[in-house]
Amino acid sequence: MNINNTVDYLRFNDINPSEFLPLLNSRKIRKHLIEHDLFTVETLTAWMNSKIEVDATSGCKVRGIVCESELIGWCGIQFEDEKYEIAIIIDDKFWGIGKKVFQDMMCWAKGLNHDDVYINFLHTRPDYKFLKKIAKSVFETELFGCKFTSYQLTVK
Repeated sequence: MNINNTVDYLRFNDINPSEFLPLLNSRKIRKHLIEHDLFTVETLTAWMNSKIEVDATSGCKVRGIVCESELIGWCGIQFEDEKYEIAIIIDDKFWGIGKKVFQDMMCWAKGLNHDDVYINFLHTRPDYKFLKKIAKSVFETELFGCKFTSYQLTVK
């Protein structure tokens, strides 16, 4: 994957749920997320509508990620557990794009006037040396009955 490829961001109401379905039901993506039933078009549409509501919330921003005209994931700044959290979910074929998406999201966080944002990785994920190096703090969190490693990042 050429990480110099252009990354575009789409509002969820501009994404066809059936285009999102195979991506969000991918076993490789689901491996590192809170366990939940596979999406149907109906449940995915309801989930997307909930993310559209999050996007309309002050301080939040949720987008689909597009690379080379292909929907490759989604990202968002969401208010969760009294903190602004960054979520980045990308098809494993495009993981090299994650750094660019992360940088863009930190710019969004700055534009939204956040002092800090948090990234929560399910305990199945490895430690991220890059994040540990830049994090204000790293700690364990329990959300929705699952253990996470949380990184608190200062927005510059």
